[in-house]
Amino acid sequence: MKILHTVAEYHPAVGGMQEVVRQISERLAALGHEVTVATSRARGRESGRLNGVAIAEFAVKGSAVSGYRGDAASYTDFLLGSEFDVVTNFAAQQWATDLMLPIIERVRGKKVLVPTGFSGLYSPRYARYFAQMPGYLKQYDMNVFLSEEYRDIDFARSHGVANTVLIPNGAGEDEFLAEPAAGLRQKLGIPAAHRLIINVGSHTGLKGHAEAMAIFDAARLTDTTLLLIGNSYWNGCGKICGCKSLFLNRRRQWRQSGKRLIVSALTRSETVAAYREADLFLFPSRIECSPIVLFECMASRTPFLTTEVGNAAEIIRWSCGGMLLPTEVSRDGYSKARVPESVALLERVCADDPLRREMADAGFAAWRQRFTWEKITRQYERLYAELVGQRGKTVSEGACSV
Repeated sequence: MKILHTVAEYHPAVGGMQEVVRQISERLAALGHEVTVATSRARGRESGRLNGVAIAEFAVKGSAVSGYRGDAASYTDFLLGSEFDVVTNFAAQQWATDLMLPIIERVRGKKVLVPTGFSGLYSPRYARYFAQMPGYLKQYDMNVFLSEEYRDIDFARSHGVANTVLIPNGAGEDEFLAEPAAGLRQKLGIPAAHRLIINVGSHTGLKGHAEAMAIFDAARLTDTTLLLIGNSYWNGCGKICGCKSLFLNRRRQWRQSGKRLIVSALTRSETVAAYREADLFLFPSRIECSPIVLFECMASRTPFLTTEVGNAAEIIRWSCGGMLLPTEVSRDGYSKARVPESVALLERVCADDPLRREMADAGFAAWRQRFTWEKITRQYERLYAELVGQRGKTVSEGACSV
């Protein structure tokens, strides 16, 4: 099949949506399909092809609500002139999807939308956008939701959208079953005897870095390191996180208890190694759709504590791999960990080795059974084949749902 995936940003850009599209695109290409990703131009991208996937770059930014910047016409001309069997838009509320919405009926091929959460659903700025969305959802041949319980699927149900299917996120066997990179603790100066708690998330200000530091600071822990793994130290809240680490690490109470905070940008292989080394994952994020990091915790046998954000509660029910931090949800849909209660939970889980092992083993078993990228890619492949009438021409097994 000839497949087009559209996404606002793609590798080497870092983020959850970029990783989802990269994993699915590269694996579909490896299965023999002709896959193209349409995305924005990026520094550091050296060619128009990566790991079997063609990359079509456009000098466009923005969204229907914030306005478009750059050569939007070149992208719409590309869509109208394309000859793909399937065109899938990943994530609403950004240019690569929003520019297609008004012309969706004129774009050839079967059309699929993966909304990924509708983060602006409760914002007055998006009122007109979402007033039009039910009609657009019904024009797609299929809408893929990452969970059964979140604002995007609830929105679709409330407006009578029936062309839906569930395909979750996941983590790759090729990454998490491979031998991890060696020497991470030595590189970062983490003592071998230290308990290691990690958080993985870009420095956007919305991944709960401030809350993670506050919870860790107040927790009565000894000989424990909190490792915040993000993108460049100089982006977003990275400077603030770095300054806080300097301050906290100099405190006498921390020196006496053996607590440490490290803020670092790691390579992907080092990040996977950190998952494998970690005793616990602390994730008080403010907003998510279906956090990939929780599936990566499952794949690495790392128990997790997370705010009730996106479909985190559903992932816990699927896997038994973690627990919810006490959480407040604001009227605009943002979550925030309640720090004092979260401190108590962190202390209890850190003191209970059997509980952490139980969550780690349960999460890993659930991931192997249902949530590997290898299995999820085949669900996308089967969905695409069914839409274009090639049901007998895939290598997939199973249904397009978990």
